[in-house]
Amino acid sequence: MSKPESLIDTGKIYVKAGKGGDGAISFRREKYVPFGGPDGGDGGDGGHVFIRATTSKNTLSEFRRKRKFIAPDGENGSGSKMNGKNAESIVIEVPLGTQVFNAETDELIADLKEPGETVCVARGGKGGRGNVHFTTSVNQAPKMAEAGDLGEELYIRLELKLLADVGLIGYPNVGKSTLISLISNAKPKIANYHFTTLVPNLGVVKLGENGFIVADVPGLIKGAHKGTGLGHNFLKHVERCYLLVHLIDIASIDGRDFVQDYYDIREELMLHNPDLAKKPEIIVANKTDVLPPEELEIRLKRFKDETGKEIMPISAATGFNIKELKSKIWDHIERSKSFLRNFFRTEESKLPKVSAISEKEPAVNNFRIRRGENGIFIVEGPAVDYYGRKIILKEKQDLYLLEQLEKGGLSSKLRNMGAKDGDLVLVNGREYEYKE
Repeated sequence: MSKPESLIDTGKIYVKAGKGGDGAISFRREKYVPFGGPDGGDGGDGGHVFIRATTSKNTLSEFRRKRKFIAPDGENGSGSKMNGKNAESIVIEVPLGTQVFNAETDELIADLKEPGETVCVARGGKGGRGNVHFTTSVNQAPKMAEAGDLGEELYIRLELKLLADVGLIGYPNVGKSTLISLISNAKPKIANYHFTTLVPNLGVVKLGENGFIVADVPGLIKGAHKGTGLGHNFLKHVERCYLLVHLIDIASIDGRDFVQDYYDIREELMLHNPDLAKKPEIIVANKTDVLPPEELEIRLKRFKDETGKEIMPISAATGFNIKELKSKIWDHIERSKSFLRNFFRTEESKLPKVSAISEKEPAVNNFRIRRGENGIFIVEGPAVDYYGRKIILKEKQDLYLLEQLEKGGLSSKLRNMGAKDGDLVLVNGREYEYKE
């Protein structure tokens, strides 16, 4: 049995969380005291990057224009133990049903199915500590602070199965394919026999600045909930629709009774999923053009009398009432979306609590040495990166880095690799001369 076809909308974006602010090196000003007590404040945390599902968007098309999303950095600390402010996070809104992947690893980060559902895709860096934290019994005036940690950054792939806003249901051969080709950009195969449509035709309907997605759900007949015909798979495709448009052949061209057709399809919906049968519905009488006006009025009145429901006459063949039908559909969708936006407004205003990312201090011997061009010794690795970037000194920054690497055996490792007096050693972008 054929599986439902899905149109996939995609986007690829780069996200970067903010860097933490740097801690401050500052001292209280006290009379006759060259260096009063340290009072350098901490840096603020960098902003996070969140992705949130919303009912206000239908496609990922905007991400073909804007591809970079960068959160602000945290504020630096200052004197008088003044901590820097945490940066504001940024929120990227995507349509319901969007899946979020790490573009490099293909790992699924989130599947956003509910309005307001939010995931953090990049955490901001933690702010660095000010010199007030570095006082020791032997150093009462530390001239040292920490730089803020870097925020996370990655490429994100977004995928959206274009789930229909509107499900177009009804018996085969009632004109669903003709109608969807008339109101949308879909180009379905159309022929006068049952089960022509083997997959749901998805079409985007444009109404000025607005638009919606409609699915022609094929193969609904009596017994579809059991898998008879082609209906079993396709019913799943409309479970998340805002609205059902139930198309009926008011002319009964295939010899079936149009009122019984309506009840048969409604029964299939109820047996498949009672919640699906409770969705708002517009009932549409198609093929009005083949009936005399008097007979059409009789049939429309009969339908209303027997079902107690309104029915809208159209002709997909001539275009009669098609514009009015599109407007009526949009009114239903907009009311449904407005309700969801209002219902989830409180939830959407809250962001999950996320801790800033903090770089762990590596072991002082966590570095490597390799020979570069012209015989230069290049020292690199986590310890070089950390002590070269993380620690802020008022003076002798390079000396501190070398002292930490020396604790990790820098000189002995160079000697073991054959370094001799006068050889050049590159550490953190600066050249030094090796001395035995």
